[in-house]
Amino acid sequence: MARILLVEDDPDVRPLIEHIHVAEGGYRVTAVESAAGARRLLGSQAFDLVITDVNLPDGSGLTVADEALRAGMTVLVLTGQGLSLEPGALVAYDYLLKPIRAADLLETIRGRLARPGRRAPGP
Repeated sequence: MARILLVEDDPDVRPLIEHIHVAEGGYRVTAVESAAGARRLLGSQAFDLVITDVNLPDGSGLTVADEALRAGMTVLVLTGQGLSLEPGALVAYDYLLKPIRAADLLETIRGRLARPGRRAPGP
C-alpha cells in the first residue's frame, strides 16, 4: 500500500483530499498543515508520494516539494494560485490546479505512483 504525505493547510480541503486518498485509492495518508511539519516527517520517514499545496502558512510548499525530490520521493503540487505565480514557477513539478475533481486527483496519483521519480529542480 502506497504511503502518501499530504501537506495542505486548508481545514476544509485537507480532510476531503485525505478521504479521497483513503476511501477511493486505498492509500495510507499522513496529513500535515505546514511546511515545518512536512520537513520534520521528510527527515524521518520515506513516502511513495508527497502531495503539497503551494501556499502554506509558514512558507512555500515548493520548498517542501524540492526537499522531497532531493530525497528521491515522487511529488505532486496542488495550487489554487496558479495564475498568480511567476510564469514558469511550476514547470519543474507535476501539478494540478484547484479546484480538483476527485477522479482527476486519483488518476494523477495512480500515474505518479506508476512512474516514480522526477529530478530535483535547480543546479
